[in-house]
Amino acid sequence: MKYLPEFGVEPIVYTVKNANYPILDKSLEKEIPKGITILKQPIFEPNNFFKKKNESAGFLNPNPSFIGKAMQYIRANYFIPDARKYWIKPSVKYLTKFLKENKIDAIITTGPPHSVHLIGLKLKKQFPNIKWLADFRDPWTDIDYFHNLPLTKSAKATHYKLEKQVLENADDVIVVGKTMQENYLKFNKNTHVITNGFDDFVKTEAILLDTKFSLLHIGMLNNDRNHKMLWEVLNEISTENKEFKKDLEIKLIGKVCQEAIDAITENKLSNNLTQIDYITHNKVLKHQKSAQVLLLLINNVPSAKGIITGKIFEYLHAERPILAIAPTNGDLSEILTNTNSGFIVEFNDKENLKELILEMYERYKNDSLEIDNKNIEQYHRKVLTEKLIDLINK
Repeated sequence: MKYLPEFGVEPIVYTVKNANYPILDKSLEKEIPKGITILKQPIFEPNNFFKKKNESAGFLNPNPSFIGKAMQYIRANYFIPDARKYWIKPSVKYLTKFLKENKIDAIITTGPPHSVHLIGLKLKKQFPNIKWLADFRDPWTDIDYFHNLPLTKSAKATHYKLEKQVLENADDVIVVGKTMQENYLKFNKNTHVITNGFDDFVKTEAILLDTKFSLLHIGMLNNDRNHKMLWEVLNEISTENKEFKKDLEIKLIGKVCQEAIDAITENKLSNNLTQIDYITHNKVLKHQKSAQVLLLLINNVPSAKGIITGKIFEYLHAERPILAIAPTNGDLSEILTNTNSGFIVEFNDKENLKELILEMYERYKNDSLEIDNKNIEQYHRKVLTEKLIDLINK
């Protein structure tokens, strides 16, 4: 949205009026261009009810209580495609009136939540001459936690049916990676890759590298991303090398599951842990720039090959070495290789992981832990916006 006006496109944003977000970052408001029309409508949030009833009702809780399991079952099977489903009908009514009264050339729906795509689907049927682009920042039925949902056969079938309807009826489908593209081309030959990206980082002060051998992870660290071999390797090296133990800092910024904290404790790394629950985006960027190593932990799930987390692109822009635990034949591996931005090891490749960490540590001790990345400008948001403009103007 930020760069669309520069290409002669006037964005009109439709969003929720009273959404319940776990975290709000007010610092991002300055990213919104001045003069943009923003339409808002209220939304009924079932999540408010679930949170009041039981905090363990979340899908990412691997050990819910009995009530938590019941809540998970209800959420999975009665709120399809997601808990924002009750926004679909009033949104279609509101936007139908708006589209009749205003000249709109294209509609872009972005999900998740995939309820937004169902709004687009219904509007497309009413306004077939308005181009509709369905933008998937995450897959629908291939999303990392889908296999963990307590879905009935009927509920699964409904998800697949709705996903297929969206894909087949959209004029164009936008996805973040090649694996998603391959999967969706079966339903829509106009499926295009436009990845997430980074924006310019405004430097307000000099940023110095951490004095410690810091391994930084940004974002949610749930149990699927809790690769125990990482903590085991760090423990082994710490036991063998007391200086490494003294230099090591494990820095985790964001929500961290209890299983990860337990694994860190079991491997006697608690004194090396710096945990920060939440900081604003601009401060996150500074931490990325100052880290010795950026950790990228991909979910160990059936769809891992196609997972490209949004933070990878800001990691690229930070120009610090990236250490990823992920499929070596996946989309992420291709990005790291093509940009010469870091190293990747398979989920169970403990031996190679240890060698890489030792190599990085040696370079850190010699003040030579740097990377010479390339081709990262293709992921600048202005360049990516230009790709979107090409689709709109096609």
